Amino acid sequence: MGAGSRPTASDDTAPTPVDSATSRTHLANERTYLAWWRTGIVAIATSVGVGRLVPSLTHKTRLPFAIVGAGFALLGVALIVYSLFRARDVHDAIDRGTYARPSDEVLVGLTLVGALLGLSLLVLVLVDI
Repeated sequence: MGAGSRPTASDDTAPTPVDSATSRTHLANERTYLAWWRTGIVAIATSVGVGRLVPSLTHKTRLPFAIVGAGFALLGVALIVYSLFRARDVHDAIDRGTYARPSDEVLVGLTLVGALLGLSLLVLVLVDI
């Protein structure tokens, strides 16, 4: 191929055409991946607030807040790690023309951990330690 030539359909380096619906679906998957990341980052930021800032500003016993804060940090890391596996599964499913169902076990686990941490924080707010 000469300079400025475009690849032809028979050229091995020619990109595979992708219809616009598939492209939009892949872009939606990328946005969802980033949403998982944002949620993980918020959980990590919450861990700093709960574990470090609240006890310092309120002069409360630090240990219970540090434990709950550490839990939020672990939840954030889990969300970020799971987001990669989920994005890859969805990407592969889109390419196959199928649907990748999220893991019920992971979703239930993340939900239970989030609820437990929220309830723990509620107790810390209500109980004067």
